[in-house]
Amino acid sequence: MPKAGQSMEEGTIVKWCKSVGDNVKVGEVLFEVETDKATIEVESTHEGVLSEIRVPEGSTVPVHQVVAIVGGSSKAADSQAKVEPVAPAPEPQTVAVPQGVTPILMPKAGQSVEEAQILAWKVNIGDKIKPGDVIFEVETDKASIEVEATDAGRVARIVAQAGDVVKVLEPVAYLGDDDAAVDAFIASASAAQAPMPLKQVAPALAPAAPVFAASTSSSGRVKASPAARKIAVQRGIDLSTIPAGKGPGGRILSTDVPASAPAPAATCAGGARRKMSPMRKAIARNLTCSKQTIPHFYMRLTVDAQPMMAFYRSQKALYPCSVNDVVTKAAARAVSEFPAMRSRIDNEEIIEYPQSNIGLAVGMDDGLVVPVVVGAESMSLRELASQSRRLADLARGGKIEGMGKGVMTITNLGMFGVEEFAAIINPPESAILAVGAVREDVVVSDGAIKAGKVMTLTLSADHRLVDGLLAAKFMARLKELLLAPESLV
Repeated sequence: MPKAGQSMEEGTIVKWCKSVGDNVKVGEVLFEVETDKATIEVESTHEGVLSEIRVPEGSTVPVHQVVAIVGGSSKAADSQAKVEPVAPAPEPQTVAVPQGVTPILMPKAGQSVEEAQILAWKVNIGDKIKPGDVIFEVETDKASIEVEATDAGRVARIVAQAGDVVKVLEPVAYLGDDDAAVDAFIASASAAQAPMPLKQVAPALAPAAPVFAASTSSSGRVKASPAARKIAVQRGIDLSTIPAGKGPGGRILSTDVPASAPAPAATCAGGARRKMSPMRKAIARNLTCSKQTIPHFYMRLTVDAQPMMAFYRSQKALYPCSVNDVVTKAAARAVSEFPAMRSRIDNEEIIEYPQSNIGLAVGMDDGLVVPVVVGAESMSLRELASQSRRLADLARGGKIEGMGKGVMTITNLGMFGVEEFAAIINPPESAILAVGAVREDVVVSDGAIKAGKVMTLTLSADHRLVDGLLAAKFMARLKELLLAPESLV
C-alpha cells in the first residue's frame, strides 16, 4: 500500500484492475485506492505475474502493508512478501539547513509520482501554521490532493507559485521567523545547486519531434490519467488527438494536455461561427458534470393515460391547467412518500428535505432553465397549475425563482410529439422525470384488445441515493396516482 501523501496512514482498496494469474508490466494499473484526500490508481513497479491478492476490495490497510504479490512461483512470492518496504529516497541536500529555517517539500504522493503541479496555495507569507493545516493543493498524474503541514511555524517564503511543476522532495516554501536567515539560506542553496530544482510547466513539443497517435487500451479507450481527462473536458479537447503522453506506456498526463484545443481549419464549409452564450456555457458545464459524476440509471414505464386525460379535461373546464400539471402533482405526491427521492448529496453527507420541491424545465430560445415549485405536494392542483404558469412566465422574462432548491425535475416534450426520451439529472437533484406524449395505442385489458391512449415516463435516477427497487416502487406509486387521479385535486 503506497504512502500517497505526507499525512496518509491507511488506504481502502476500491477496485482491483488485475486478477490473479494476469501478466503485469511496469506502469500498468494494479488497483485503485481511496485515501482521506482522493481516489488514485496505483501502478505496478515490477514486471511478472500477479500470483496472489492478499487484500480484497473494500478493505482498509495501513501504508506499506503488502496487498499483493507480483512474481513467479509461490516460493518466490513468500520470500518477496518478507521484504520490508523500501524507505523513500533521502531528501537531496547539498546545503545544511540552518537552525530556525524549515523547508516545506513537495510530497511524494504515490510510488510512481516524480513531480506535481501546484494548483493553489492556502496560506500566505507571514501566516502561522501548525501540523495538520492544509497549506496547498497539488495535482499529480493520478489525482488532486491537499497537502497538510507537518511542522509548525511562520511562512517566511513561497518559492513555487500556483501553476509551477515541482519535483518531489524539492522545497516549495520555507518556515522561519528570521527573514534574513531564510533569504541567506535560499541564496546559498541556489549557488550550490545549478540549475534550480523548480521548473515551469513542460513546453510544447518541438516542431521537429515526431508525432505518435495517443496510446489506447485493449478496449480502445485512450490511456490518460483522471486529472488529464478532467482538464481535457474543461478545455474542450479530444484526448485521441493528443500525441502519446509522457506517462508509462504512453499514458497522457495533465501536463500533456495543451492549453487550448487546436484551431480548426480556416474553412468550415460555409458554417457560421459564434461564441457560446452564458446560458449555453452554464448548461454545458452543469450537464457535463452531471454525466461524469452522477451514476445515472434509467427506468421506463408506460401507463394507461385515459383516466388521467378524463380527469384533466374535467379540471380544465373549471380553471386553466395542463397535462403536465397533473403529472407534476402526482410526482410531487409520490416524491413526498419516498425520502430518498427528496434527498441530495453534499460531499459525503445526504441531506433529506421535508418538502417535494419540483423543478420545471422551461424551454428558452437559447437553452432551458429550471424554476422550482417549492412544497408542490401540499398544493392543490389549481394552486400548482397557477404557480407553474407564473414561474414559466417569469423564467421566459429572465427571472428564475427557486433555482437550485429542487429535489427532482419534470421535463416534458410530449407537446412536440416525442413519445419517450431519457433526460440528464439536474445536479444536485436525485432524479429527473422525462414525460412523453399522450398517444393512441393498442391497450390490452382483461384479455381484450382495444384502442386506447398511453403515455411513457422515463425516470433518470442517481444510483448513489436511489436503488433500483426504490425507483421501481416510486414509479409504481406514480402510476397508481395517474390511474386514479381524483385524489390529486
